Amino acid sequence: MKVYTRGGDDGTTALLYGGRVPKDGPQPTAYGDVDEAQAAIGLARAAIDDRSGPELDAMLVGVQRDLWLVMAELACHPDKVDRLAESGSRATPAMVEALESLIDDVSARFDPPTEFVVPGGDEVSARLDVARTVCRRAERSALAAVVDGSQVVPYLNRLSDLLWTLARWQEGESTITRSIDAD
Repeated sequence: MKVYTRGGDDGTTALLYGGRVPKDGPQPTAYGDVDEAQAAIGLARAAIDDRSGPELDAMLVGVQRDLWLVMAELACHPDKVDRLAESGSRATPAMVEALESLIDDVSARFDPPTEFVVPGGDEVSARLDVARTVCRRAERSALAAVVDGSQVVPYLNRLSDLLWTLARWQEGESTITRSIDAD
């Protein structure tokens, strides 16, 4: 089996359950941004050390699994999204609630900063912050691509909150913007 199909050489791409759309259309833009967020989360996972190791890795792997469902929904023909719900391959309110529980659990482990922070306290937190910003872009892109009743945007919104929370947890002590000297 070859990786290339040549089907997209005309600037279009296939949707799940039929149809083709321009590669720069709302759906490919949105699922491409989610794919980038998933890769950025993988980059953060690659930097995990023994301090938070297995627990943080498990959290992030779970999120990466969820993002496959998010991408499937965004890549689906809008008239056929219900097929995904039937197969369990669509973002759900339970997925959003699970992120909220995770945010609450991790937030209880440290005193969150009350001011804007400067990213980069350590490598893992910096990578989580990059993943958060990519996730925010994916959320904005998804607005133009989701169907009514979709949980994709709420999921991505909570995911960016989780990534911010995880970054602050990993830093331990955040550098707030007021503490940066302007020379």
